[in-house]
Amino acid sequence: MTQNPLSDLETKLGHIFADKSLLKQALTHASFAGPEISYERLEFLGDRVLGLLLAAHFYRACPQENEGSLSLRLHSEARMETLAMIAQKIGVASFVRTQTGMAIEQNNNVLADVVESLIAALYLDAGLSAAEAFVLANWPLASGRPASRQKDAKSLLQEWSLQHGRGLPVYQAVSKSGPDHAPEMTYKVTVANAPPMTATGGSRKIAEQKAAAALLARLQAGVKD
Repeated sequence: MTQNPLSDLETKLGHIFADKSLLKQALTHASFAGPEISYERLEFLGDRVLGLLLAAHFYRACPQENEGSLSLRLHSEARMETLAMIAQKIGVASFVRTQTGMAIEQNNNVLADVVESLIAALYLDAGLSAAEAFVLANWPLASGRPASRQKDAKSLLQEWSLQHGRGLPVYQAVSKSGPDHAPEMTYKVTVANAPPMTATGGSRKIAEQKAAAALLARLQAGVKD
């Protein structure tokens, strides 16, 4: 993939990096040089920084809402689909370093991961204020609208399980295969008094969501052991 100058991305991010290596790492897929120097660790941190920034924003912007409504807002803004939309908005794909021939323009999972990695890079390079400025400039943050009731499969399964006295769902890794840049991960989800359900995806998040959706559908349909 042809690389655009990093200065173009810095303009889009609203920040000139003092440590350019952080920006380069945030844009490096494991297929390019291995997981050790890819964006994966930054993604882990960026996910937590984004959660804090969104929680703080909606806490201030929606003073009359309870914890449940605030959680709905946060989860909507932190969903993979929202992050991928931000990536498309600022043209992240053209800056990501991957193996030759790997197309990520429509790969929402990778695009979302890179956005989280960029948030972490901003945080490490210039503190929480730099990450916050990026989020406030690019996220929908529609606090004037009612909190969206759209939830992901894991959230819906957890609600169903608690409402029916089954406790919290338990997720476990089953297997991982394939190269680091294109893994196939299988995860299992278990709810009390029901057989487990497994699913495979290109990341832990995707596999867990697929497993949760499948188990929820089975439970709601009344399928028993």
